[in-house]
Amino acid sequence: MMKFPIINRLFPSYKWKVAAVIIGGVIVGGGALFMYMLRAHTYLGDDPAACVNCHIMTPYYATWFHSSHARNATCNDCHVPHENAVKKWTFKGMDGMKHVAAFLTKSEPQVIQAHEASSEVIMNNCIRCHTQLNTEFVKTGKIDYMMSQVGEGKACWDCHRDVPHGGKNSLSATPGAIVPLPESPVPEWLRKMVNQKDK
Repeated sequence: MMKFPIINRLFPSYKWKVAAVIIGGVIVGGGALFMYMLRAHTYLGDDPAACVNCHIMTPYYATWFHSSHARNATCNDCHVPHENAVKKWTFKGMDGMKHVAAFLTKSEPQVIQAHEASSEVIMNNCIRCHTQLNTEFVKTGKIDYMMSQVGEGKACWDCHRDVPHGGKNSLSATPGAIVPLPESPVPEWLRKMVNQKDK
């Protein structure tokens, strides 16, 4: 039988080891349940409906859905860097954790605006998708976000303010928005039990 001196030092008796396994199982199981209830697995793909897991994103999803961008671009096409996979997933993870923290602490603003890093990513993606338009047709050239910040050009949204979200949005700006809100992850038997207790 293999001996693990560190484990034996931390948990000297059989009872301590059993307690550690039970506590570890509760922590891992609780963490997995928490991630499932947050629908964390839906964020691994590119489905825009994942964004409305958080109700505060409903107006942004609804206005995107009815815009011309909905035919050709998902949320990740505009809001996540595309230079390489590491940058994409690092940015997506960090930005997502900021969103989770704001939502859990109820500190999200009524009108959500892109912060500096997101603005740069969004403009870089505008340029990436519309390079032919900028260089061949309207000949504006390639003006990046940092150039617009120091007055060497305009950011894309300085002229195209209503693309693709239709201007300023908030939960009250699109009250009748019909979006594919996710089904509750709470099992049917538990919902029935909770509803009976409420009566």
